[in-house]
Amino acid sequence: MTASVRTVLGDIDPADLGFTYIHEHLIIDTPLVIDRWPHIHLPSADDAVRELEPCAAAGVKAVVDAMPAASGRGPIRLAEISRRSGVHVVACTGLHTRKYYEGQRWTAEEPADVLAKLFIADVVDGIDRYDYMGPVIRRTPHRAGIVKVAVLEDAPSARDIRVFVAAAMTHEATGVPILTHCEGGRGAMAQIELFRQLGVPLDSVVVSHTDKVSDLSYHRDLLDTGVYLEYDQALRQGDAAAQGTGAIVAAMVAEGYTQRLMLATDGARRSLWTSLGGGPGLAWLATGFVEILHGLGVDDAAINTMFVDNPARFLAFAGG
Repeated sequence: MTASVRTVLGDIDPADLGFTYIHEHLIIDTPLVIDRWPHIHLPSADDAVRELEPCAAAGVKAVVDAMPAASGRGPIRLAEISRRSGVHVVACTGLHTRKYYEGQRWTAEEPADVLAKLFIADVVDGIDRYDYMGPVIRRTPHRAGIVKVAVLEDAPSARDIRVFVAAAMTHEATGVPILTHCEGGRGAMAQIELFRQLGVPLDSVVVSHTDKVSDLSYHRDLLDTGVYLEYDQALRQGDAAAQGTGAIVAAMVAEGYTQRLMLATDGARRSLWTSLGGGPGLAWLATGFVEILHGLGVDDAAINTMFVDNPARFLAFAGG
């Protein structure tokens, strides 16, 4: 069976994916987000299209929307955004950290096999238009192409372990890749070890936010396991990006880890979007940050590997 990348508008050849941001947030829209974290409330397809237009002009061809089940993703809006912007969008299943699920007891209490059935259905059949926020499920034609797990502490809780098991079951059933969230960038090794115990091939896992940690030995240890690392803090660092994420990228590239690195903005703040009056905008990663990397000695071949080759290889799967 030929491997494909699953986007919200259908499966595509990995060779057609192009320059990819591996972790973004285009739609985040729940009552809880509106109440608790209005600075990350991103409800508008129109705003997202306007934000992606300069990205597309800068050469960005694809983004992964990393909002998983019942936490504010909007499959119909994601499809509209992709259709109007011309940018491929890969949607996410799985679960985020527990803070996004106040009042949704099922996310903390249901066993792994029940969660896995929901995740697998998102990948195989289509994401629920109501995002599992009930009381009914109506499948859309827009399918998930990645599964997300997330941990708040350095080690997974009992609730987190159930989600990890469900993600592993989803991967086994479909081949879909796995994205993990490390709060504060720490705790990645505990997540990796859990996936190893669950039999998940580590080259099917990308670990997010690790560039919050500046200790290069931490990055070497993680990369030596065979996982991908996603560096996604540069946009928030602004003028300090050369000394922050840029320095980490340059060091890891120089040490031969380019084949295991991917980049993104994780731009889930209204203040970062130019379409909402903020800045520097999501396009900056493909323009300003690439210029910073050039200045740090990272050549175009390495940039192409991190933004094009690695996402195409990582996101492609043949099951489901």
